[in-house]
Amino acid sequence: MTLTLDERHRRILFAVVTEYIASGKAVSSRRIAKRYAIKLSPATIRNVLVDLEDAELLHQPHTSAGRVPTDAGFRCFVDAMATAGEISDAHRTALIRRLQDLEPGADAVRETGQLLSRLTGTATIIARRSVEEATLDQLRFMRLSGGRTLAVLVTRSGGVENRVVVTEIDADDRTLERVNNYLAELVGGRTLRSVRDVLAVRLATEQGQYQVLRQQAQQMVEATVEGQIEPARVVIEGQGALFDRPEFSDAEKIRRYLSAFEEKKKLLELLEQTLLADGVQVFIGSEAALDGVGDISVISSPYRRDGASIGSFGIVGPTRMDYKKYVPLVGFAADVLSDILDGRLPGTSKGS
Repeated sequence: MTLTLDERHRRILFAVVTEYIASGKAVSSRRIAKRYAIKLSPATIRNVLVDLEDAELLHQPHTSAGRVPTDAGFRCFVDAMATAGEISDAHRTALIRRLQDLEPGADAVRETGQLLSRLTGTATIIARRSVEEATLDQLRFMRLSGGRTLAVLVTRSGGVENRVVVTEIDADDRTLERVNNYLAELVGGRTLRSVRDVLAVRLATEQGQYQVLRQQAQQMVEATVEGQIEPARVVIEGQGALFDRPEFSDAEKIRRYLSAFEEKKKLLELLEQTLLADGVQVFIGSEAALDGVGDISVISSPYRRDGASIGSFGIVGPTRMDYKKYVPLVGFAADVLSDILDGRLPGTSKGS
């Protein structure tokens, strides 16, 4: 049944969704009449609930039970109400302070995800390009024990990756410092592979006192490139916080969620859709299409550097999430992160 929602149907639908988000229990007509300022008789409210159920916006788990929203009912609510929410002063302050206080070289993207998980009690998913494709900010080498060397790659998206590299160079601290100083002027703004290619050209065409240094730098970068190449990575944070929620008292439900988190290819597809979109995206229940889990939603947003989307993150939880609170929170977190990556005062993005 197709139903054109008038003001009466809309108010009662939104009351059911709001009450279900708050309580997690099926909502009765009596509950709506007592808690919401809807000037209708209980009998009229029941008739409206039947209309909404026939339109597949609500469903009744048991004959004598109240109603709960379907995915379509949540979608109507999110489309109409989520954009009207505002981020709380406490969440605004927590995000700005945390990201302002990061140490140089810290992984700002992952720190944002961890903070979102704590603020929402949900899991967080993060997707960004692999280091092979990402633009680098820094590349530095450090000596480890046993003659090994650690390559530290810092991307312009705030990512940090460490790789242990093996070369034939006698890489003492002095040699590594000279290599690091030499690389500092050519790494910024290039990918790892383009740094290797530039070094190869310089080695073939330039001579002089820096030839040995160029050879050392080229060998170390080549060894870094030959390390394990990762696809675009999906990082999941905060599953423990999610499973502390009361709806996860069922071990089977936890198992299904953990299985869904293993579907990193599907999670990556959702976050890639977010990269192509402008602003916060909400995937509800079947829209997320994670096998075996119907009761799941993803609220995600791209983050940017120099105006271009370079990655995305989102929170993952049951469909009974507080969309009115969390949609603006995820959007604001993306704005603050983008400001940090651009070197601006956080929270000053246009529209934030």
